[in-house]
Amino acid sequence: DKAPLSKSLLLVPSAISILLTLLFQHYQKVFAYNLQAIKEDLQIWRLVCGRTVCLDLKDTFCSSLLIYNFRIFERRYGSRKFSSFLLGAWMLSALFDLLLVEIAQYIFGITINSLPSGFLGPVFALFVPFYSSIPRVQVRQVLGHFSITNKTLVYILGLQLLTSGSYIWILALSGLVSGICYNSSILKVHQILCVPSWVAKIFSWTLEPIFSSAEPRNEVRVGMGATVDIQRQQRMELLDRQIMMSQVAQMRRQRQQQDTPLLVNRIIPDTINKKIKKPHPKTKKGIKDVTSQGTTSVARLMEMGFSRGDALEALRASNNDLNVATNFLLQH
Repeated sequence: DKAPLSKSLLLVPSAISILLTLLFQHYQKVFAYNLQAIKEDLQIWRLVCGRTVCLDLKDTFCSSLLIYNFRIFERRYGSRKFSSFLLGAWMLSALFDLLLVEIAQYIFGITINSLPSGFLGPVFALFVPFYSSIPRVQVRQVLGHFSITNKTLVYILGLQLLTSGSYIWILALSGLVSGICYNSSILKVHQILCVPSWVAKIFSWTLEPIFSSAEPRNEVRVGMGATVDIQRQQRMELLDRQIMMSQVAQMRRQRQQQDTPLLVNRIIPDTINKKIKKPHPKTKKGIKDVTSQGTTSVARLMEMGFSRGDALEALRASNNDLNVATNFLLQH
């Protein structure tokens, strides 16, 4: 739901890949990522065909699962911004593919005439925002030392895709570099390589109704008057808050295991509450420190829906620890 571009990338290339493997094998050469034909015969069209459809079903399966997991970025950014990222990563990775092949031939003497086909460069590029913007939440521990998180399966799929071919590491490296370049605020690539608004409107009118899905019934409803962007933002904020609550619950379990005293409960006797609410001068100085040095923490708590007074009180009681303050406010 709310990810038509991800759905189209999941269905269309996978269907073409299956048809080429099972029924139309004699057309596979059209979708081969042949670098020699591109450089010597100037068959530029192979940059499009060879970099959209996988000819190996294992690569198709792994890349489809990764696109399914990365659909969260389309819900967070919107279809236009997500398509701009994929377009920019696709174009940059094509350039880096050719550069890396030339570097490998110049340094190691390796002549590479073809690379694995498929929409692999942008898929590897999506690991950059996945690593930097998706919080890591521990699910469980194996053998007491190895942590399994909500991101472990995605990294395992990426590793499986990385080891599926001999020269796929070139596509992975070019994809990661292109993702870093696109996300970089210094290079400003996202301002150059972006989908124009009129193109986005055309695709939203023509293709989005085909690949759009009905809203799940068990999903939390939003206001009827809200726009699509507001609905996506509200859903993303709900997801971020659920992840934050999972982190808080994990932190609380760790503190209980370490026998660390919890924060003072609001239902304790009034005499203790007065000591907390009417601090001595050192505590007042601490409030100034919170307001001056912890402005970001106060803003984060206010974005979650808490008032400024409650945020300051929680930060003061938790010694300006954002996670502990969040736990305090969520519990009360």
